[in-house]
Amino acid sequence: MMKSKTIVIVMLLALTAWGLSACEGKATTAPVNENGKTDNRSETQPGFTVLAEKLKVPWALDFDKNTAYITERGGTIVKLEGKKLTREAVELKKPLFAEGEGGLLGFALAADFPQSKRAYAYHTYKENDAVVNRVVVLEHTNKGWAEVQSLLEGIPGYFNHNGGRIALGPDGKLYVTTGDSDQPKLAQDLNSLAGKILRLNVDGSVPKDNPFPGSYVYSYGHRNPQGIAWNKAGEMYSTEHGPSGDPGGHDEVNRIIAGGNYGWPDIIGDAEKEGMIVPLYHTGDKALAPSGAAFDDNGKLLFAALRGEGLFRFDPQTNGVVQVLSGQGRMRDVKVKDGQVYILTNNTDGRGTPSKEDDRLLLLNGYKD
Repeated sequence: MMKSKTIVIVMLLALTAWGLSACEGKATTAPVNENGKTDNRSETQPGFTVLAEKLKVPWALDFDKNTAYITERGGTIVKLEGKKLTREAVELKKPLFAEGEGGLLGFALAADFPQSKRAYAYHTYKENDAVVNRVVVLEHTNKGWAEVQSLLEGIPGYFNHNGGRIALGPDGKLYVTTGDSDQPKLAQDLNSLAGKILRLNVDGSVPKDNPFPGSYVYSYGHRNPQGIAWNKAGEMYSTEHGPSGDPGGHDEVNRIIAGGNYGWPDIIGDAEKEGMIVPLYHTGDKALAPSGAAFDDNGKLLFAALRGEGLFRFDPQTNGVVQVLSGQGRMRDVKVKDGQVYILTNNTDGRGTPSKEDDRLLLLNGYKD
């Protein structure tokens, strides 16, 4: 009798774990196969090399040749040259607000970084008691990093749903993801910068060929996009967190087109509404909380998952997803450089279960599509 009760309790706990849904909360998820179905196959995972450890809530990763730069949400940037790790201060003109999901988030080195020593960053701050975000230009000096220009301010923020990814597109423009700041209706408001993917000139001006004249908005109807990447054809893809609560899950992979409306909060999953774009892939009721994304050399989209605790691969030909790596906890960012795959774990953000070595920068050994 006692044994039967124990089995029932275990089953209930397992079902509860699957049912819970929150922005970046912790859960155990099974892999899904190339057709988007749950896949319980025991596949051989790639090994990895630990390049850095004891990182402090890392968020974004970029490279200058063989030197890695990693933002930490508390307001520092780690410089990694070979095995030498240097934690560098960041001097901002408006105080960093690093509570909830905010802090020093997105980061991208300028195209001319070797000469200019400049980079773009996204960070959370407070103004008139409101949580907001801004995009700034940082310059690297022998003392660390210092803000030299503000490109865009007053992006709506909150304790969560701040978006935060920054990337330079193949067109040389700066792309920025913003969350809905926990105000879903703003995602449909073209007069608000919340719940959008923005497109800027690198001097902070609005590109003349943006889809909405005079506006930074490139696409809208997003809840909390945290990954953007381009394939070899120059097509842009994004990963996005779906809703919390009931229904939960419904995280998305989208192909982004200029002026596209991606439906939040009016539609989720396979729901349709005139003028709104249905995702290429969504997770259904299960949540992965996808974050940073990058295309591999075979044209498939890799994305780091927080709640899904792993690295996943999306196939644009089939719209299916498989899990590539698990067992290392939450993952925040992924980069592909010279065919090699680098991953940032994110177990020290208060929602993971960190080991004494966390967080870490991992290099996959022998990654194969």
